[in-house]
Amino acid sequence: MSKAQVNEIKERLQYFTGTEMFYQIPLLRTRFTDGLKYLSEVAECFWLITDTSVIAKSLMNRSEFVTIDFKRLSEEKQDFTGYEAEIVYSDGNDNILEKHGYRATDFPLDELRLFFVNDTLMLLSEY
Repeated sequence: MSKAQVNEIKERLQYFTGTEMFYQIPLLRTRFTDGLKYLSEVAECFWLITDTSVIAKSLMNRSEFVTIDFKRLSEEKQDFTGYEAEIVYSDGNDNILEKHGYRATDFPLDELRLFFVNDTLMLLSEY
């Protein structure tokens, strides 16, 4: 994906505030918003919605509100850890609940923050 396409995705994500419709992952019964539907289509990253939903749901007994941070690691950190990216799950107060490393990813953004609350996954701007 070109840098221009990535910048267009970033720019368009800013326009999602609230949601007009909820979508659902059938087996998980997790709802997700218009912004994440858009992202999953343009970035072909439905895996991200599924993965983060499974983990966030498993953490609900520890926190009703889960912050999800995707971050591509620096080359130095990649060499050290063997992971290209990581997703950190926290309670919104910087208390890390869980961390998952991804050895490879085709996700076009270098970082992304999501929220999971009331069985709903959403962009930061949609909360």
